[in-house]
Amino acid sequence: MKKTIAVLAGDGIGPEITDGAIAVLNAVAQKFGHEFTFKHYPIGGCAIDCCGVPLPPETVEGCLAADSVLLGAVGGYKWDGMAGDARPEAGLLGIRKAMRLYSNIRPARLFKQLADASPLKESLVRDGIEIIVVRELTGGIYFGERGSYDDNENGATAWDTEKYSVREIERITEIACRLAANRSKKIVSVDKANVLESSRLWRKTVHAYAKRHYPEIVVEDMLVDNCAMQIVKNPAQFDMLLTSNMFGDILSDEAAQVTGSIGMLASSSLGEGTRGLYEPIHGSAPDIAGRDLANPIATVLSCAMMLRDSFGLNGESAAVETAVGRVLEEGYRTADIYAEGMKKVGCREMARLIAERV
Repeated sequence: MKKTIAVLAGDGIGPEITDGAIAVLNAVAQKFGHEFTFKHYPIGGCAIDCCGVPLPPETVEGCLAADSVLLGAVGGYKWDGMAGDARPEAGLLGIRKAMRLYSNIRPARLFKQLADASPLKESLVRDGIEIIVVRELTGGIYFGERGSYDDNENGATAWDTEKYSVREIERITEIACRLAANRSKKIVSVDKANVLESSRLWRKTVHAYAKRHYPEIVVEDMLVDNCAMQIVKNPAQFDMLLTSNMFGDILSDEAAQVTGSIGMLASSSLGEGTRGLYEPIHGSAPDIAGRDLANPIATVLSCAMMLRDSFGLNGESAAVETAVGRVLEEGYRTADIYAEGMKKVGCREMARLIAERV
């Protein structure tokens, strides 16, 4: 298989962690007989420095021409004083829009080797957990009509609108069902249907779409407040959560905290077709940039998602995840997940170890 991957290394530790992920992908290509071509483009602060804008046209063109996109991180202290639409983060929002990505996939995975890093008691996480949060990314209250006005009796008043259409709900349900078909074939759809009209439409549409197009998928419903409680009470009960923009924003962060370290957490944004944007959930960490201290595992696991969800290479994806597990089992740790008695390594060495075990 031949694939072109656009690499947006970005700022801070971005170049280090993407270099590590590329090393692992090259190991996959060598072992399984694939050819991956990597084309680098600027985004974020480095793009501002070299091109004057956080998302140059050539970056957009390169991403749209690629089979998928690997992103490091954007932003840093250097650009904090810039206006909102000129900040490095505007590049990230811009590329998501240009690629027409409307879903965010956030696996909260706790390897059993790191169970002691979780804030939950050992009996709940001793075997490891993985919760896949499928979040609708471009609709809901974050993008609904809003406004504010002065009320003489009550003072300043503001309002935001939660709004969803059948089309928006169907397309995010398609993403969730497609992913679930390769997993447990079970989805928990999270809403607030006991109160919100938009959630009642959400629930009705999710069930109708799944039944019509994916009859083998089992869909269960859970109210968002109960779901938030269940994530900390018994996280292992979940495999995949499907939910709206705001609920997904909150639940994915809660699930991430259960794992104990954001340095381990991958993510992707998907839309129509197979091209996606794959990135770790952590930031650019400019305080440790260039010091070989970053944890590349989240970016490596993002590449495992790319292999599976964009390229259909399930065996290759599993090989990467297994290699990560082996390295952790052997006691290797970067500084963010280090514990006494373990073997501390840097970013480059961690990536090399994983690539070697692929």
